Amino acid sequence: MKKIDCKVMGIVNVTPDSFSDGGKYFAPEEAVKRACNLIREGADIIDLGGESTRPGAERLDWQSEWARLEPVIKNLIDSLSSPRQKLRRVPISIDTYHPETAQKAIELGADIINCVYEEPISEMCRVIKNSNKSIELVMPAKSYLKADIFALDKSQVYIDPMIGFGTTREEDLELLRSIKDLSLKARVLVGASRKRIVKKLTGEKNLGKNLGGNIAIALWAALSGASAVRVHDVFETVQAIKTATILADESCILEE
Repeated sequence: MKKIDCKVMGIVNVTPDSFSDGGKYFAPEEAVKRACNLIREGADIIDLGGESTRPGAERLDWQSEWARLEPVIKNLIDSLSSPRQKLRRVPISIDTYHPETAQKAIELGADIINCVYEEPISEMCRVIKNSNKSIELVMPAKSYLKADIFALDKSQVYIDPMIGFGTTREEDLELLRSIKDLSLKARVLVGASRKRIVKKLTGEKNLGKNLGGNIAIALWAALSGASAVRVHDVFETVQAIKTATILADESCILEE
């Protein structure tokens, strides 16, 4: 079996209207606390988002988005550098389609820009190149496959198949099954956590009863060659991937 090498990106929604957590982490102090807890649970990356991407969500201008994100980024970076917190310094990702937000986040110390829309990608690439830092960019797979619209090194790019973004069940299945082929072109990041795909696949109608399906999708992505999975349930996902990694490594010797 192919060696599993998949990072876990933990989601922190700094929004009042997220479909997944109902605004629990909208207050900056709660968002920072959540991020720190996800790192303790094993997250390799923290993804901060100031605007919900659910259907019908309020669209923000970059100034409003930045007002939500700025105190969280500042306080999280302070927490990561505090000896008292005893936290690993993991990369901080910013989920935004506003180049202005991306630029300000990079100036504060963000490491990754996660842009789920195609239109701003060229401008995001310009912002990253002008920063003169080793910033990474998550972009829709369609943008990457068009090529020549950006001039970033391949090692700086993750491509997202965009599961659940206006797609049907059949299209989502096709995207999940395409991860292996996509991973031959670039690093793949899969963000299907708590989206409707589990309901589509299983018919489960009860709210909050999709954890097993979400873990299965994350594990499928990891086994298919994804370099990262973006999830809400970090502890469970880390445990599942760690277990599968051990099972896949025949040379592994377990300690008592």
